[in-house]
Amino acid sequence: MPKILIVGGGYAGLYTALGLEKWLTTGEAEVVLVDPLPYMTYQPFLPEVAAGSIEPRHAVVSHRRHLYKTEVITAKVTAIDHAAKTATITPEIGAPWQIAYDVVVVTAGAVSRTFPIPGVADEAIGLKTIEEATAIRDRVLANFARAANLPAGPARDRLLTFTVVGGGFAGIEIFGELRSLASSLLRYYPNLSFEDTRFHLIEAMGRIMPEVSLKTSHWVLKNLAQRGAEVHLETQLSSAVGGVIEMSNGESFESDLIVWTAGVMANPVLRGTDLPLEERGRLQVGADLRVRNDDGVVVPDAWGAGDVAAVPDLTGNGVGGFCVPNAQHAVREGKLLAKNIVGVLRGDAPAEYRHNNLGAVASIGLGDGVFQSGKIAIKGVPAWFMHRGYHGLAIPMWERKIRVFTNWVLNFFLRRDIVSLEARETPREAFATFASRPKA
Repeated sequence: MPKILIVGGGYAGLYTALGLEKWLTTGEAEVVLVDPLPYMTYQPFLPEVAAGSIEPRHAVVSHRRHLYKTEVITAKVTAIDHAAKTATITPEIGAPWQIAYDVVVVTAGAVSRTFPIPGVADEAIGLKTIEEATAIRDRVLANFARAANLPAGPARDRLLTFTVVGGGFAGIEIFGELRSLASSLLRYYPNLSFEDTRFHLIEAMGRIMPEVSLKTSHWVLKNLAQRGAEVHLETQLSSAVGGVIEMSNGESFESDLIVWTAGVMANPVLRGTDLPLEERGRLQVGADLRVRNDDGVVVPDAWGAGDVAAVPDLTGNGVGGFCVPNAQHAVREGKLLAKNIVGVLRGDAPAEYRHNNLGAVASIGLGDGVFQSGKIAIKGVPAWFMHRGYHGLAIPMWERKIRVFTNWVLNFFLRRDIVSLEARETPREAFATFASRPKA
């Protein structure tokens, strides 16, 4: 049987594997999926995970539970030699090994893109993984508890000052959700006031959320301002050393939480391959999702999709002629990719990917949302319900959908959980502190 190797188990990788399981007949091909994580993360839910509206495990989808016919390997692919059709698999524990394949599918996704700004690598946290969202949630909750024990002053101000860098969809969503979380926490801390909490968003461009109209983005800015959040437009982060925020406009303040959402880049796993890359480091693919070289010639038995690939946008609505890196495209690319691979195995011609954007919907806090599709804009509570309805149904697998919707219903009656599990990062500390040790 030909062996199909899927590198990466995110949106595109998971849906490719699910599609192959659906379309391949018994004995037609063997499918292997390799990813360093044992689950796919539904990234649109990360802001709500950080705000305590969704439980972390409900926003991820287990590979092994839902891929019944696929061999799942939880490890990193550290090199791909397509000329020899081998890939190097590096597990967390144990020696690396090579795996031979007949067809490779690269769907390794993207990682946070940063700039060499002093302090960012040491102080900031991204918003690409469920672990990051959980850590943000725990930090906010723990900081309120710490601040409640301090008198008014610089130490307390730092704990209650939260900064987000990047005014795209991800940045605005996490910014609005954290503002909503902080406001809801004040009922439990009578010695802290609304004025004690400070929220800053830093955006280098002159506007936020380029996916929506300028008028809609102005409404979002007004909404955030009314909720006590401050947005710094046409401003760059100059330094974050020691948690001291210095901006290009000359302003400076201390912040205990810095969330970086200012861009993504293709997974660096591509640097260890002989596959053709474009100038931004993404995999070069055609509209049919087959890898192509600089001359546009198809590279046999190599496919790519999702954020790691430069997929041409045949609708003409993409940025620079390519599909924007979002879940809406990655899911649909993965589904088509599975059909195309099976079709080529059977001697058929692959179809081209074409998808007209359905619009953009975002939650900016409990009861606040925004939706934009063409000239149609919906704001406030209706858009918030649209966000929850769309993403609640879009997360893969019905058992995940049920868990998410049930969580939302329970939170409506019981309020969101405000317990911080920050100590999970050092789980042995409680035991080790009191454990008996041999006498010297």
